[in-house]
Amino acid sequence: MSRKIKKILLKKNKKKIVCLTAYSKNIAKILDKYCDMILVGDSMANVLYGMTNTHNLTLDNIIQHSISVSKGIKKSALIVDMPKGTYSNLLKAKKNAQLIIKKTKCSAVKIESNNKNFKIISGLVKNNIQVMGHIGFTPQFKKKFKIEGTNKKEENKLIKEALLIEKAGAFSIVLECIPPSTAKIISNKLKIPTIGIGASVYCDGQILVTDDMLGLSGFYPKFVKKYVNLNSIIEKAVKKYSKEVKTKVFPNKQNFLYGK
Repeated sequence: MSRKIKKILLKKNKKKIVCLTAYSKNIAKILDKYCDMILVGDSMANVLYGMTNTHNLTLDNIIQHSISVSKGIKKSALIVDMPKGTYSNLLKAKKNAQLIIKKTKCSAVKIESNNKNFKIISGLVKNNIQVMGHIGFTPQFKKKFKIEGTNKKEENKLIKEALLIEKAGAFSIVLECIPPSTAKIISNKLKIPTIGIGASVYCDGQILVTDDMLGLSGFYPKFVKKYVNLNSIIEKAVKKYSKEVKTKVFPNKQNFLYGK
């Protein structure tokens, strides 16, 4: 287990764990100053490629962006999402996870739970591959968005699922879109950290898609707090640039590389 992952485990019940997504070196370099973990999420399918879901993102897509992100990271743990279909059995999961780690030097991979792949997590961990689990709303396996764990039956199912993922050897679990009461129970029962997204303050840490919290994505569900509206700021800058090019204000002499 890497030093970075050990540091995250030590924060359980002591300090909140800060996580955000990144898809490029420049953004990762900024996040690295403030985050414990940086996730190269398959959310890039929606955010960068305009796909309607994450199902068609390829292993090559995730690896290329992760290589870029890794160049901007010094202190944070780099976690890489395994795309849908890349871990459907242990042999495939091991091969693809090892390729991701070899190419990106990441600390761990993230796998969404379908309540059936506990042995895959266990097999990866036995091969010295650290795994982050993911329960609740899992976009790779669920077509329609809904809050999970809203009744006792669903709550008990999520608790059992989380405990089985922990038993399989995962170092942490993402809880996505589950009620505060369920998140609190799971976080209290587990020895490993829970990372919430739309799952309340009771989780051991939080993660958001960076483009959402910066006001770039156009996707703002209730659980996302928009800390700035970069869409508006960028539009103002582009508008000013366009006007200055048309009126010959830019480039001026200060921008000339040589001569007058």
